Amino acid sequence: MRDGKRLVTDGPFAETREQLGGYMLIDVKDLDEAIALAARVPLARTSTVEVRPVREGPPT
Repeated sequence: MRDGKRLVTDGPFAETREQLGGYMLIDVKDLDEAIALAARVPLARTSTVEVRPVREGPPT
């Protein structure tokens, strides 16, 4: 989030020299829902929030 607008880029992901402050594992129906949820994270206004798929498809 920058200036109240969502800023989305398609890779490359954050540099490895950056620190990982934590992670959230969420269950959503698609990438659009994941991005919308990531935009609501408070740190999205000042930092970077990455969205990465863990797996696709229904649970096995």
